[in-house]
Amino acid sequence: MNILFVGDVVGRAGRQVLAQTLDRLVDHHQVDLVVVNGENAAAGFGLTAEIVREFFDLGVDVITTGNHIWDKKEIYDTLDREPALLRPANYPEGLPGRGVGVYSTSAGIKVGVINLEGRVFMKNLECPFREADRLIEQIASEARVILVDFHAEATSEKVALGHYLDGRVSAVVGTHTHVQTADEYIMSGGTAYMTDAGMTGSLDAVIGIRKELAIERFLTQLPVRFEVAKKDPVLCGVLFAIDEKTGRATRVLRIREDLASR
Repeated sequence: MNILFVGDVVGRAGRQVLAQTLDRLVDHHQVDLVVVNGENAAAGFGLTAEIVREFFDLGVDVITTGNHIWDKKEIYDTLDREPALLRPANYPEGLPGRGVGVYSTSAGIKVGVINLEGRVFMKNLECPFREADRLIEQIASEARVILVDFHAEATSEKVALGHYLDGRVSAVVGTHTHVQTADEYIMSGGTAYMTDAGMTGSLDAVIGIRKELAIERFLTQLPVRFEVAKKDPVLCGVLFAIDEKTGRATRVLRIREDLASR
């Protein structure tokens, strides 16, 4: 089976390029399940219920998120109501939403998706490694194919989690940095790994933000209100081919669709 994972969708530009390319990617790669990280889809910060519905209408099966999921309080009710919208599982108990789910493809194959957030240079959350242990044990009897979105800043933490979960999940993909890495491979235990899937949004920008504003903040060290850039949208992601009988990855393919060069 084939799972398409699309990296952090940033603002309207990201949503537009997703809408223009997703059907073609699904058809071309015979995709069975589409997972999209959407934590920056609403003007660069957070999500709304309307955008969640927009993604599902495009054919997205599961939406993962990260630290910006809490930026818009209007999404809290949707987190509780919508099982295919995930937030990082290692936040404190009692918060809205869930960090794991099991979903069925059109062929009836069960796929587990786990959403975790890193701690290095980020918040002091519960340990993502131990939380992964708990969640894998929770869904292992139901889903042999398991995908992990690890929303983290430090590459070392991402690589370490990949090795820690090697042989126990089908794929580990990093998000959050918005810069696609070229280190996709299948680990010795059969787990596909990629440090960061990249960003779906404006290429003529600083990780999706208008470049002039980002440069101004670096030059002045003063607060600058960020705005999402719109020019030269690009879709970044990764395609995982998984043996549904064993749960092991058989192929991992980096995806980049640059509309500006088409």
